[in-house]
Amino acid sequence: MAVSLQKGQKISLSKEAGGDLTQVKLGLGWDVAQGPQEKKGGFLGKLFGGGTSGGGDSIDLDASCIMFDSNKEAVDAIWFSQLKSKDGSIVHTGDNRTGDGDGDDEVINVDLAKVPANVVSLVFTVNSFTGQTFETVENAFCRIVNANNNAEVARYNLSAQGGHTAMVMAKVYRHNNEWKMHAIGEIASGRTFHDLMPAIKPHA
Repeated sequence: MAVSLQKGQKISLSKEAGGDLTQVKLGLGWDVAQGPQEKKGGFLGKLFGGGTSGGGDSIDLDASCIMFDSNKEAVDAIWFSQLKSKDGSIVHTGDNRTGDGDGDDEVINVDLAKVPANVVSLVFTVNSFTGQTFETVENAFCRIVNANNNAEVARYNLSAQGGHTAMVMAKVYRHNNEWKMHAIGEIASGRTFHDLMPAIKPHA
């Protein structure tokens, strides 16, 4: 049974998964907040790399993963302009243009066994490329899934709605030769992860 994380909580991924966890998927999902003029159940249509939102039933949210070394220096970044880390250990599956279904809207695959030894933490963020605020977002979550059996290991519900345009969601990091997850949930503002770096670095 997946653990439901609270803000600030830290867990051991291997312990929660019941054994070694090397292939994981970070899934991100969200709904468009239902206004009086909006259809029930409308899921997101998103645009990668630019453009504008498709109207009242879509919002352009983008997930990113930034890799940090022990000096809190960014080593690499995986986002809509670079869907794969230079070392090949992290792969963003790309945009879900239709947003159909109730599952993950974006997925970042991580091969923990291949993450370079100098990388000590992976920080995951989400931001609104078109500048729409999280007032238009509801039911947002991130979750860690064991890619070997598709079992959900941990889920963090991102409940903060408001005038921010981004969030530093969670960190997966090395500690005593094991991988852990830290639910961060700090609000921020910015169109891409570059804008979020001042908010990201304290958590790296």
